[in-house]
Amino acid sequence: MATARLRVFPHPEDECLDDDGAPNVTIRLSDLYPLLAQAYRDNYVWLRDFEDEPILVTPDLQEIVRAFSNCRPSA
Repeated sequence: MATARLRVFPHPEDECLDDDGAPNVTIRLSDLYPLLAQAYRDNYVWLRDFEDEPILVTPDLQEIVRAFSNCRPSA
């Protein structure tokens, strides 16, 4: 199985922050998912460091996540 590789692209500090100083970096879920999946599967410690971090998602993704979390697998 191929290992996910993290690609880091430098951003000037002023482009990474909103006007209020909040982080503002856009990343595609398709780039992030394999890294998170591997980190979760292999129990990487750094992933737990970010467990309480809020993330911004689009309203349609929030709706899907909320609906999915309410689904129960049938027996």
